[in-house]
Amino acid sequence: MRMRPTIELLAAVLILSLPSEAQAQDRWRFDFENGAAISGYNDVRIPGDAGTAFSFTDDLTSDTSYFWRVQADLRMARNHVVSALIAPLRVDAAGTFDHPVSFAGTTFAAGVPVKGLYVFNSYRLTYRWEPVQNEQWRFGVGLTAKIRDAVTRLEAGDAMAEKTNVGAVPLVNFLLERRLGRGVAVRVEGDALAAPQGRAEDIFAGIVVDAWTSPVAQDGLSGPRGRSGQ
Repeated sequence: MRMRPTIELLAAVLILSLPSEAQAQDRWRFDFENGAAISGYNDVRIPGDAGTAFSFTDDLTSDTSYFWRVQADLRMARNHVVSALIAPLRVDAAGTFDHPVSFAGTTFAAGVPVKGLYVFNSYRLTYRWEPVQNEQWRFGVGLTAKIRDAVTRLEAGDAMAEKTNVGAVPLVNFLLERRLGRGVAVRVEGDALAAPQGRAEDIFAGIVVDAWTSPVAQDGLSGPRGRSGQ
């Protein structure tokens, strides 16, 4: 199987960092993000040695999809953070092929209306070490254990074929943050890894605003806390 899906996350992204309570602002963080997911490219060939390569974006038309993700961070100590992320994603597509497509053992004829489904649900558990913690900068690196729950499906009339894929993937986690003021920061963070079998990356770059900020900064640790990215 060869799958090279990339989803570009665009439009109306809302990120809220919510502490569980004022006294525990630097211990617990809850982030929520949502917006629109637009497929940049999503190329599929199943099986990889005998299937027909096709694109969910070039050969079919993929819908713009709503996405959301939730993350919880637990600061175990000043420089040690454990986080959990849930990030479901579903993209529907439709169209016709201009040539026969062999997918997962079924052949879909040219010119016949086809419905496509791409699901990539991501569940992650991360440990990150943050050696740099001061009033302006925050930097950390760590490891993420990711479980992917993926489905790729084609339907045309009575014909239906799909490929499911559930598995674990290790990733490298990183975070770099520059605070602009109390509760506001520029952040670059993500999970990524490249190997001969393929690559995976989920990287966020943008401005993060705390929904609630304590009136008194403690040890330079008040302000935005983690959001990891699909």
